[in-house]
Amino acid sequence: GHRGVDSTGETTYKKTTSSALKGAIQLGITHTVGSLSTKPERDVLMQDFYVVESIFFPSEGSNLTPAHHYNDFRFKTYAPVAFRYFRELFGIRPDDYTALGSLCALCDEGEPLIELSNSGASGSLFYVSSDDEFIIKTVQHKEAEFLQKLLPGYYMNLNQNPRTLLPKFYGLYCVQAGGKNIRIVVMNNLLPRSVRMHLKYDLKGSTYKRRASQKEREKVFPTYKDLDFMQDIPDGLFLDSDMYNALCKTLQRDCLVLQSFKIMDYSLLVAIHNMDLAQREHAMADGTSQADTRRPAAQKALYSTAMESIQGEARRGGTIETDDQMGGIPARNAKGERLLLYVGIIDVLQSYRFVKKLEHSWKALVHDGDTVSVHRPSFYAERFQRFMCNTVFKKIPLKPSPSKKSRSGTAVPRRS
Repeated sequence: GHRGVDSTGETTYKKTTSSALKGAIQLGITHTVGSLSTKPERDVLMQDFYVVESIFFPSEGSNLTPAHHYNDFRFKTYAPVAFRYFRELFGIRPDDYTALGSLCALCDEGEPLIELSNSGASGSLFYVSSDDEFIIKTVQHKEAEFLQKLLPGYYMNLNQNPRTLLPKFYGLYCVQAGGKNIRIVVMNNLLPRSVRMHLKYDLKGSTYKRRASQKEREKVFPTYKDLDFMQDIPDGLFLDSDMYNALCKTLQRDCLVLQSFKIMDYSLLVAIHNMDLAQREHAMADGTSQADTRRPAAQKALYSTAMESIQGEARRGGTIETDDQMGGIPARNAKGERLLLYVGIIDVLQSYRFVKKLEHSWKALVHDGDTVSVHRPSFYAERFQRFMCNTVFKKIPLKPSPSKKSRSGTAVPRRS
């Protein structure tokens, strides 16, 4: 990838240091959202998806831009009006998105963007905002181009159905610095840092070479894969019947959307917070640090949590959801331990192009084609759904009557 490290040990991307990139992102987004606020609200038109606004930020400042201590850079904003609509749809207020919120640390004394070190194999840089709402990721030219092409269809789909496990895209930008283009996308954050995740899986529904590498396993917070899941949690994750139906219905709808865009090779990210294990960990720590006693804050933005993504409208009244769930989906494992699941579909900016077709044909010659992760979009979607709703997620069986139970003698995970 384009990620590197300079002589001082700082992360770089296309030879731009991480701190300079963060500064450019914060200045650029603050400016672009500020200038948008002066434009009247209106319906999104087809041409809005193709607009690109560009502004130059000289280090000494200009009548439009503040002075800063980075090298000169240019900041491009793609489809500003369309993305403003998406942010509104997801309940993100403009001030949350900029100066008073998470992305701008230069405007006040707020904590800056936090760089995530464990950022996967893509070679991208990832930042999370200090309030845990947003993830900023560098993307390659082809991915940014593909997202631009998707926008009209994405807009139509969201209008019909804002409840989705697909990534929530809040903005697409390009920082031009040192003769290089650095494209970044702002999305919802699936894994709040305030909640300790005990396990994390990247699942595709494929078994071919789908095991975490030795290098990955040595990380503090490894991301395991399909074969690891089947080995670690062979009985799957048990959900209340309504929750299971809502989750599988959402996955089914999202897969249809991805299939219609000819997208594949996406994954379901599943992170598991084990509430019973967390209680035991707290008991062992014996409340040594004050921070442990504070209840982690749930994410604010509507639909951005896993729970809202599958049951947004039904839960807006707040009648069922409790603070205990912190945005996670309640579940149990085979031992009956209480879990919270954080889930979302990731890596959707892959289009099924010639390269992928070639890759699949070649793999199919040397291996059983149906287990390979790269596949035709329709086959991929069906296999993905089948794996998630048969192997990964399961309905908590209804309690059998005492007479049946005594005959079978098997323990059944209790309904939560």
